[in-house]
Amino acid sequence: MSVSHSGHGYGRGLGGTRGRRSDRGRGCRVDASTLYAVAYKSSDQPAGLPELFSDLVRCETRLYNALNDRLRERHAIVTSQFEFLRHLRDHPGSRVADVAAAFAIGIGATSKGIDRLERDGWVARRPNPADRRSSLLELTGEGRELADAAEATFTERLTELLGDVFGTPGGAAVAQVFATLRAALERDRIGLPTG
Repeated sequence: MSVSHSGHGYGRGLGGTRGRRSDRGRGCRVDASTLYAVAYKSSDQPAGLPELFSDLVRCETRLYNALNDRLRERHAIVTSQFEFLRHLRDHPGSRVADVAAAFAIGIGATSKGIDRLERDGWVARRPNPADRRSSLLELTGEGRELADAAEATFTERLTELLGDVFGTPGGAAVAQVFATLRAALERDRIGLPTG
């Protein structure tokens, strides 16, 4: 798994071959003290940036793995596949390049992931009237049904993991910090893959 791809492992995850980590049935939750530990190592000393980075990546990886497990169990897909399906449901007519840009991943990995979704009958390509070199992507009826069902599972699992924390004022503040950070990174086009 490559950190340059936001830790998502899109290239391998779309094929469902990523290592399996099971926390199924354990009722894993992130509580307020855990969340605050990401931002502060002690009550009066801000975390060092390397430690903060490490915490962010490890939290993202554990959340992603927990979501993979639940989606695989209930829908036979992984999180990266769900994210592509949801994106295409919400942005019909996207091109592969649009999907790659939205997720800040390479076009090659995106194209392979879309190929797999198309092979499974969840995505269809249609000619792009504005550019014959590219196709426009849309979900099939089966793909839309899967995206909707998987979204319910995804939201349920996220609520189990994060709902108690992000429902608090402190959680809302952390969510705002992440939204601000993401907006700044996207605005400045930081972390886009090369090539």
